[in-house]
Amino acid sequence: MTPHELSSSSHLVEHLRALLGIESEIERIQAWGDLIAERLLAGQRLLAAGNGGSAAQAQHLTAELVGRYREERQALSAIALHAETSALTAIANDYGYEEVFARQVRAHGRHGDVLVLLSTSGASSNLLAAARTARQLGLVTLALTGPPPNQLHSLCKEAIAVRQGSAATVQEIHLVVVHLVCNAVDAEVSRRLEHGRPEAA
Repeated sequence: MTPHELSSSSHLVEHLRALLGIESEIERIQAWGDLIAERLLAGQRLLAAGNGGSAAQAQHLTAELVGRYREERQALSAIALHAETSALTAIANDYGYEEVFARQVRAHGRHGDVLVLLSTSGASSNLLAAARTARQLGLVTLALTGPPPNQLHSLCKEAIAVRQGSAATVQEIHLVVVHLVCNAVDAEVSRRLEHGRPEAA
């Protein structure tokens, strides 16, 4: 086996171990889906943010909610804060990069909205600032992080941590969690509409 093949094989093994490691979080993932469905059907919104690869994962989440995951359903309100490039660069220029998400949370966030933050390190200062701001405003804060303990994990109301693996592996598992959350959202939306209860309980 060549060094390249060995590296690829090691990555797959690492991925599988990390994937099995989140099996214990299935109930929490389902609960997140139920919560997000309840809040968004009630007219509230989801805000999401991340840096680099985690930004792509956060935007994947909002795209699935605004569009659809598998089943046809109504559009749900979700905004990827890092995708607002003019706002992002203006805030960074005027207030510093640490404030790029917190400032947008102040603008768009309302009590009862949901903020989802993704970070492999759990230490990005702009995400920590966003979490603190969201808590002050009464948003529900959820995080996907790498191995605990980390600051973002501690700051948010709830967090799912990928407890082992490289940054690349953590991001891959985050995408799996995003899809599982979206599947749970769709199931809860369907259940509520079938029972004639689109609004929050």
